[in-house]
Amino acid sequence: MYLRRKIDGFLQKWKNDPLHKPLIVKGARQVGKTEAIRHFAVANYKNVVEINFLEEPLYKSIIENGYKPEAIINRISRVDPNKRLVPGKTLIFFDEIQECPDITTSLKFFKQDGKYDVICSGSLLGIHYKKISSVSVGYKTDYEMYSMDFEEYLWAIGYDNTIAHEMLTHMISQVPFSELDMKIFMDNFIDFCVLGGMPAVVKSYIQTKTFGQPHEIQNQLLLDYEEDARKYAEGLDQAKIISVLRSVPAQLAKENKKFQYSKIRKGGRAKDYFGCIEWLEDAGIINICYCLNFPELPLKGNYDTSKFKLYYSDTGLLTASLDEEAQRNLRVNKALGVYKGALYENFAADALKKQGYRLYYYKKEDSTLEEDFFIRDETHLIPIEVKSSNNTSKSLRTLIQGEKYTDISFGIKLVMGNVGKSDGIYTFPYFCTYLLKTYLQTIG
Repeated sequence: MYLRRKIDGFLQKWKNDPLHKPLIVKGARQVGKTEAIRHFAVANYKNVVEINFLEEPLYKSIIENGYKPEAIINRISRVDPNKRLVPGKTLIFFDEIQECPDITTSLKFFKQDGKYDVICSGSLLGIHYKKISSVSVGYKTDYEMYSMDFEEYLWAIGYDNTIAHEMLTHMISQVPFSELDMKIFMDNFIDFCVLGGMPAVVKSYIQTKTFGQPHEIQNQLLLDYEEDARKYAEGLDQAKIISVLRSVPAQLAKENKKFQYSKIRKGGRAKDYFGCIEWLEDAGIINICYCLNFPELPLKGNYDTSKFKLYYSDTGLLTASLDEEAQRNLRVNKALGVYKGALYENFAADALKKQGYRLYYYKKEDSTLEEDFFIRDETHLIPIEVKSSNNTSKSLRTLIQGEKYTDISFGIKLVMGNVGKSDGIYTFPYFCTYLLKTYLQTIG
């Protein structure tokens, strides 16, 4: 059972480009990289040679005689003479390249040679790139893959391409969704918050129609992430990395969601956890949202690296990390309890990241002025407020109407309610969050 992914279209365009370069697909563990590449490869190539450096460590020796294609192909054939490498008709797929990161040095030479298409994939590449002698700059294409977004989830449960267009039409026209549509999409949205977008979790839910087995898969993924820290976090305190990850749910449940080291351990300070948060981000496990110095453009360089919030890179894994009673209440009754704000905010962070946005927020130290997220289009800075209830948005109105905030002319509020507009605030249901970038491009 293959679940359609957005990378499918990208891979097809990549192959159809006569000047395409070797491709590196990176992403966190179990987001579906290998399955998507295999699905594409079988449909588009007469010969596919797959080499998994984790399962077949003997293949790490293929670069012993250098990085030129002839030398590598010779070594592959030596290890397994049954692998057919036909020039012009073969895709070479190097998987789990975090186990042999120097293979990426060969990509420059594969591009120059031009006889074979090459795709590499692996987890924790943000970490392992730092140890590679050369990453063939200018001779490769990088693609970052995430767990499924809400649109991909809707595809998985049976909806087609028209669903996104239908939702976008409501956003642009400001015509409210029908009562039936609101109920259906909100129910699907809550399910997605519980499940997240890990393909194995979604498949299990589709097949069983229960949350039990998907929850077991989520728990195993969390254990796998911790095992990755123990295995790959060289030069860092692995126990502290795991402590940071485990503290995220409690930190998000606070009214002030700014990450505090003292909440991990009494008296904890930034220097005690040096490198831990960066490791988790490079591994694709968490997303960091930095506090802006001031809500204005440009965003890069206009933030405080010591003030940030942390989110899980998949909201389903956040729900799986909650205490057992909260998980049960969420799965059975779809009641979010004290974690309501945390889950909605994590979902929004996840959706924005998957659209290519970097994450920023703002909190003025000497006042109640704060905003959950900021994104931008070509000319505007756009504040985004995530509301667990559809009540007033004092901070959002202050930012839009205040004379000091010249880059802000309108804002967006995400709610458990219908579309609407008032005083420069565009209100959208949570389930439309994945369309914000498309919406801004359309109206811009």
